[in-house]
Amino acid sequence: MANVSDLLKYSDQLQSTSDSAQLDCELLLCYVLDVDRAWLRTWPEKPVSQSLEAKFCALLERRIQGQPIAYLVGSRGFWSMDLQVSQDTLIPRPETELLVELALGLRLPKKSYGLDLGTGTGAVALALATERPDMNFIAVDYQVGAVSLAKKNCQALRLPNVNIFQSDWFDSVPLTDNQFDLIVSNPPYISANDPHLQQGDVRYEPNSALVSGIDGLDDLKKIITKSPCYLRSDGWLLLEHGFDQAPAVVRLMIEAGFQKVVTHKDYNQIDRVTLGQWV
Repeated sequence: MANVSDLLKYSDQLQSTSDSAQLDCELLLCYVLDVDRAWLRTWPEKPVSQSLEAKFCALLERRIQGQPIAYLVGSRGFWSMDLQVSQDTLIPRPETELLVELALGLRLPKKSYGLDLGTGTGAVALALATERPDMNFIAVDYQVGAVSLAKKNCQALRLPNVNIFQSDWFDSVPLTDNQFDLIVSNPPYISANDPHLQQGDVRYEPNSALVSGIDGLDDLKKIITKSPCYLRSDGWLLLEHGFDQAPAVVRLMIEAGFQKVVTHKDYNQIDRVTLGQWV
């Protein structure tokens, strides 16, 4: 019978697939055994039943084929949360935490209102709602499966200040006296012909959450154009975008009438989020 240490050696089989082979192997084994990574290090000689070993090997084979870890284990950490994920949504990524950081750094009034467009798993809205319990948030997504998943994550986190529903961007969002102090979005921004769509985890993620026209700007343009109708005076729009799209997004926001438009770099020093204020 194999033990924990034996199964962790299977990480060698992931070297050609993953840049984090050892971590991937540990996460899969933690999922199968329902333990944390510290437990693996504490009990390396612990035997693993044949049925659990078979389950682990089956998941390992799917990872070798390139399937994302998050989809295999059904969750992904983001901010201070552990979120359920599914193939209906984009997998939350560390660089998107910049959206949360920048939003929290704004001087927003207490009891203000925020809108998260294309919420996916709910990551951004739920992180903000956790940090700002005095704020109320609306989070929308066009995909019904994503809406259902975001609601489950919201319920698991017991956040009463988030309302999640289906909407094609602003279409089903009530337009009442420019009610939002903050609009955030991590929309699709990859061009339809981008070769990266055939590489890595994105091969398994929904195209609807990735692709936005020939230049990747279609959805960003829609959001920038319509946001002024929904923002209060002095409200903010924050957008995640591609590494080479900052100049276009800045231009579009200035043309739409936004002030104090600036782009911020992510942890990898890549232009990632552009924000502007509606005055």
